[in-house]
Amino acid sequence: MYDAERTKYLERNGFEATRLKAVLFDMDGVLFDSMPNHARSWAQVCTEFGLTMTPDEAYLHEGRTGAATINLLARREWGRDATPEEIARIYDEKCRLFNACPEAPRMPGAADVLRRVKDAGLTIVVVTGSGQRSLIDRLEHNYPGFFHRSLMVTSFDVRHGKPDPEPYLLGLERAGVQPWEALVVENAPLGVEAGAAAKVFTVAVNTGPIPPEVLTRSGADLVLPSMAALADTWGDIYSTFA
Repeated sequence: MYDAERTKYLERNGFEATRLKAVLFDMDGVLFDSMPNHARSWAQVCTEFGLTMTPDEAYLHEGRTGAATINLLARREWGRDATPEEIARIYDEKCRLFNACPEAPRMPGAADVLRRVKDAGLTIVVVTGSGQRSLIDRLEHNYPGFFHRSLMVTSFDVRHGKPDPEPYLLGLERAGVQPWEALVVENAPLGVEAGAAAKVFTVAVNTGPIPPEVLTRSGADLVLPSMAALADTWGDIYSTFA
């Protein structure tokens, strides 16, 4: 069913074939419906520190490391980079606000996707720009048996966050696979850019307020409306790429 998308991907990247061995999942907005909490926390902390970010804008920065997001805003508002001390204070307060929010639920459909991926014998990797230990620690509790710390890439593991390909390149390395042997599942424009830059076929699940064409322009090979839709179409995707 997805032969046309697969062919375009192979031609664009100069690969001969796909052989699916691993799936690399973003976390916020893919496994957990946590982006509303992130968006509110970023908007509030920016107001407290004299920066400006609306909750909707937070979705466009999703995937950056906290330091990179703060510096982007500081350059825009203050005309300079934030100092390390400013970054630490702002990010610590953002984390405090986030952790005070109601617990983010599992994303509808995510468990079904993970079961299908595991049943296919594929390696599951988490690649997140988050440094929120509360969410990282919740993975095993909410999705028992699917994740291993050695197969996670977080903001603590990389120098350059999304949209740089480094997080997904490290995810490929930890899974022991090549780009044509994996899929990326993302929900944010910057994450989609990172997956495409790493030359991995990138599926965008549009779980937020972003218009789907934004995800396509960012480099998504396939855009679906939800994780539930990915679960429903997984059989066709797997048969195409395996």
